[in-house]
Amino acid sequence: MAPGTPPADLVFETVDPASAYAREAMSRYFAELDARFPQGFDPGPHTAEDDDSMRPPTGAFVVAVSGDRPVAGGGVRTYGDTAEIKRMWVDGGRRGAGLGSRLLRHLEGVARDLGHTVVRLDTNETLVDAIAMYDRSGYVRIERYNDNPYATHFFEKRL
Repeated sequence: MAPGTPPADLVFETVDPASAYAREAMSRYFAELDARFPQGFDPGPHTAEDDDSMRPPTGAFVVAVSGDRPVAGGGVRTYGDTAEIKRMWVDGGRRGAGLGSRLLRHLEGVARDLGHTVVRLDTNETLVDAIAMYDRSGYVRIERYNDNPYATHFFEKRL
């Protein structure tokens, strides 16, 4: 498959954060952040697999599966009176074909299904493609709303 080509067999699956698919997606996500951030990245002692906020009834974790591998993933959790999208990742070889935007729309739908009308997210300044995607997707920049030490940009969208 050529880089940027969307896989024909792509399926979005809501999984437990401790599932093999979720653990693989998050392991690859954390490794990428560690390589891309000038100061590195440490997910700390709590990872997606033990994060109850990304489990029903207040959250969800979604992976995009192609064949037998996760090629994208991300979570939604309730954060105060809004939804928050966390740990959104797309495999580097799958970027450029709109998979990130598809995943973002899917996660927004999950947030709606959880009863939210507003979704927030944060990101780091080194993730310029993600920032551009959030801008294109109708997110507006807001003031810092959390204490994530790696976050430099904060966004919100009314659903």
